[in-house]
Amino acid sequence: MKIFVYGGAGQISSSVISKLLDLGHEVYAGTRKPEAGKKLPGLTWVFADATQPTKGIEVLEKVERAFFISPPGYTDQYSVLNPWFEKAKTSSLKKVVLMSAMGVDFAPPEAPFRKLEISLENSGVPFTILRPNWFMQNFQTYWLSGILKDKKIFFPAGNAKTSFIHTDDISSSVVSALLNDQFNGKGITLTGKEALTHEEVAEKISKHTGLKISYADISPEEFKTGLLQAGVPEDYASFMVFIAGALKEGHSSPILNTVREITGKDPISFDEYAEQNKKVWLN
Repeated sequence: MKIFVYGGAGQISSSVISKLLDLGHEVYAGTRKPEAGKKLPGLTWVFADATQPTKGIEVLEKVERAFFISPPGYTDQYSVLNPWFEKAKTSSLKKVVLMSAMGVDFAPPEAPFRKLEISLENSGVPFTILRPNWFMQNFQTYWLSGILKDKKIFFPAGNAKTSFIHTDDISSSVVSALLNDQFNGKGITLTGKEALTHEEVAEKISKHTGLKISYADISPEEFKTGLLQAGVPEDYASFMVFIAGALKEGHSSPILNTVREITGKDPISFDEYAEQNKKVWLN
């Protein structure tokens, strides 16, 4: 099959591309710098950029199925991706998979991410929406500098539990949803196999690295200040504070069996993740 993958240079999308190529599919990958894309058999890089949402959409005329993910840092997901969904309506696509986030289905209809989901649901194009929980990989990206500099995970979560999910389980779920029509018309929340507090996460990273990592339960204000200092745009920092508040209230704690239902495999545990990635924290 010919499949389009938006945000091709990102963590989830690059894994989706790799898995699709391994299965023998032809992939068109959207990125703002197509000339910099890795050259691989069966892979064509095309232009797609969140700041120019109508540019490049004609690639959907060449493919049968497509995957969309909203790039980090943009809070108006509707403006970024809806032009692609409008194009999808007229391109006779057989399937669109959208990755949003856990809890978006409970957001008000005017919230940009929920508005985007509703647009896809009403498009007439066969679809699956995947809503993953917080990523395990955040501890080697967003929260890495605190771990490396201060041996602390700085986050305003209190003692709430979160069923963190490995990004590989997300990309495997995306590939299954793209290729299997049994998930059509569904919105599916994806979680890991266990729910952990941030203190328990700190203990697990400590165990696998031999370091003494601790958890610092900071205020939402401190959290936002740290994000702004790291160069996160103001509106996205406010969005992060909002979703961190939902986590603290316990909304990220449910454990679902959906990864196994979609992929046939059990989700990767946090211990497995920490062991795989311990070098990241030992820098």
